Amino acid sequence: MTSKPDSSRTHILVQPDSAARFLIGVDGGGTGTRVRLTDLQGRVLGQGDAGPSALGQGAEQAWLHIQQAVAVAAAQAGLVNLAPADCAIGLGLSGAGVPTQAAEFLARQPGYAALALDNDGFTTVLGAHAGQPGAVVASGTGSVGEVLRRDGSRGLAGGWGWIAGDEGSGAWLGLKAMRHACQALDGRVPVGPLAQAIWAVAGSHTEAMLAWGAVAGQHAYASLAPLVFDCAGSDPVAAGFVAEAVLELEKLAHALDPDASLPLALCGSVALRLAPDFSAALRARCVPPQGDSADGGVHLVRGALQQQ
Repeated sequence: MTSKPDSSRTHILVQPDSAARFLIGVDGGGTGTRVRLTDLQGRVLGQGDAGPSALGQGAEQAWLHIQQAVAVAAAQAGLVNLAPADCAIGLGLSGAGVPTQAAEFLARQPGYAALALDNDGFTTVLGAHAGQPGAVVASGTGSVGEVLRRDGSRGLAGGWGWIAGDEGSGAWLGLKAMRHACQALDGRVPVGPLAQAIWAVAGSHTEAMLAWGAVAGQHAYASLAPLVFDCAGSDPVAAGFVAEAVLELEKLAHALDPDASLPLALCGSVALRLAPDFSAALRARCVPPQGDSADGGVHLVRGALQQQ
């Protein structure tokens, strides 16, 4: 089995006659934005955080929160009046692989000397392996696997979204737990600790659970995942869900690198929690991430500048 090709590509914009003095790496998702400001050698000068910058939530909001996080990082570095024209910015943003979303975002570029945009999964790979070949399996709210191969090609597995996929993720575990609680309320399966824990959150009667589900989204379901882990020691259903999550994440790792020849980094709260339960062969391939997606943004834009 091979991973499906990653259809996204790095979008690069360089202003004519520009000369950046600083590099900025951005990690932007549906819950928040993290920025790392460095000098041209990669020495960290400041960091900043702000609200979400996933492109599916709109380009205007993304730039607003990115600029807010950049301002925090610049202030921390003592560069209060830092101008975009003095910086090259590398962005790993959720939704960057959707052409229309990327185009709208790029059209609003506020004047950075150089800009490199890719999806946050790819910058996670770059950060985890310091720009070198390797694979990443990430599982938190959602799940996805990405790989940078030794020949420079890229691969993607998973990342189909929380309704159709994201197996082994927090939202996936929450959905399975909620379905189990619904079945237990019907009397289709026995009531155990997991069903009771879900009822304590969503209500223990039909109307309450329907009302909870009517407004719940990905993050609400992901918030149920800790209950699955908490009940795994006392509820065989919860233990089964955890074991299934391990298998799903191992499948991602195998799809990315069938020959098991590349180092593998695990990222995200769920992946890290499940790591001790992975097979011995998979654990032997795992390496600690050398950096995060914001570091990957710095690697991304530095590589873009080197290509010019």
